[in-house]
Amino acid sequence: MVDAVEMQLVGVRVELPTNQPIVLLREREGERFLPIWIGPVEATAIAFALQGIVTQRPMTHDLLKSVLEEVGVTIERIVITELRETTFYATLEMARDGAQYSVSSRPSDAIALAVRSGVPIFAAPDVLSDAGIVIHDEDEETEVQKFREFIESVSPEDFGANPF
Repeated sequence: MVDAVEMQLVGVRVELPTNQPIVLLREREGERFLPIWIGPVEATAIAFALQGIVTQRPMTHDLLKSVLEEVGVTIERIVITELRETTFYATLEMARDGAQYSVSSRPSDAIALAVRSGVPIFAAPDVLSDAGIVIHDEDEETEVQKFREFIESVSPEDFGANPF
């Protein structure tokens, strides 16, 4: 397994004025935040999972979770492994019958799967060094409150065309 720092998912929101969805992670035992711009479909998938919304038909991330469970694969954690130019990379770290597997993933898909599976999210130290930001305490409370308000008010229409 890759050496990494445990993160917690603060939430997703739409960054104004660009209307670009963003997911915000925070060091579990630190003060740095990691903002990652993501696509609208993935933002919807993460927001739905955070809110416990179940769709009539499984979304792609729900399907993948079900397939992995059916074949006996356990997702142990996801890791944001790299930032190359402006693109983040991640891995799904999984196990089956004592064997370890690591599969490349977009961070947004990995996070959507982590939320559904209840597994921890990690980031490589280099990624946090390169892209992590510190939000001062008073700013942090404001930012966290904005994310909470967003999560409570989000709907699929906020992200454009309905993916269902």
